[in-house]
Amino acid sequence: ASTIVEVVDAHQGFKVVTNQIKTTSKKSLFWTIGFLTFFLSAILNNLTVTIVMCSLLKKLVPNEADRKLFGAMVVVAANAGGVWTPIGDVTTTMLWINNQLSTIPTVTELFLPSVVCLVASLAFLVGQVEEDESLENSALPEPSELAPRGKLVFWSGIASLLCVPVFAELTGLPPYLAMLTGLGAMWTLTDVIHMGEEGEEGLRVPAALAKLDTAGILFFLGILMSIGVLDKSGLLKELAVFLSNNLPSLDIIATVIGLASALIDNVPLVAATMGMYDITDYATDDKLWQLIALCAGTGGSILVIGSASGVALMGLEKVDFLWYAKKVSIGAAIGYFAGIATYLVQNAVITGSFSSLLPQAAIAADLATSSM
Repeated sequence: ASTIVEVVDAHQGFKVVTNQIKTTSKKSLFWTIGFLTFFLSAILNNLTVTIVMCSLLKKLVPNEADRKLFGAMVVVAANAGGVWTPIGDVTTTMLWINNQLSTIPTVTELFLPSVVCLVASLAFLVGQVEEDESLENSALPEPSELAPRGKLVFWSGIASLLCVPVFAELTGLPPYLAMLTGLGAMWTLTDVIHMGEEGEEGLRVPAALAKLDTAGILFFLGILMSIGVLDKSGLLKELAVFLSNNLPSLDIIATVIGLASALIDNVPLVAATMGMYDITDYATDDKLWQLIALCAGTGGSILVIGSASGVALMGLEKVDFLWYAKKVSIGAAIGYFAGIATYLVQNAVITGSFSSLLPQAAIAADLATSSM
């Protein structure tokens, strides 16, 4: 997936989207960038979308203080958008590959909570945006031409990524084979369209492969191996029993896991959860797995160190921990709990279990009050 994104970026394919932004209203731009990030991160990985959007903001928003707030909004939107598709966020992808989630229920049942999370957070954050004429002085150039056949590569890359869950569902093959098939299609396409062209090696798949973050891949491999050791030793099962004995419901446990992901990387948390609860007890698309995907994905927005997107923002815009906690954390927490509430209500409507929802709602309200 990262290779496909690199190929699209090398062809300046993202200009297909960014060239359409023309507003000079800061609040309109805030909402536009938010929803654009939300939908892009459902297809691409959160980190890539954050880097692309922050690069765009450097040209769109000349004021540094405004740009920090816009960048924080991008982190919230990217994390919310990555939840509702199997390829949008690494934690959702982990659950999907391990058969805890399937494609259609994930999209249909997590889309609305993700949108509510986004809208609630942005509605709070947009109050800090003050309208002025600074956007009229932005350095955004006129819509520019893409690299040779960049539009074709952009739409082909998007199609390759979107077809991954469809391919996996239709064939029953492992998702990685679907992704490699898409990569093979992109490799063939770029080789054909650049055949005989000199000096265009950087636009082909081998060049994109050379740019891959191998250290990051090995980091995730190390995490999963460590969690595997804990699982085999039985410690994760003991933790699951402890949580079940001390917290009143699995919904609260998932909420606490999401809050923990604001401090601890969500990948080991979700990997640990996958080892704590057996798929024989909680079937594919069980409410537990969907809620964990939602909470782990959006909970990382509450603190800037809680997600790869937030850490990237710290480097790109020099955002510090205390600034983010003061300006953004409350808004992100509001969106987090709004998304959870929406999911629980939606699930209660689908399953007809409103009577059991009210006591949990009271407990969740107390938890939200104490955390803020």
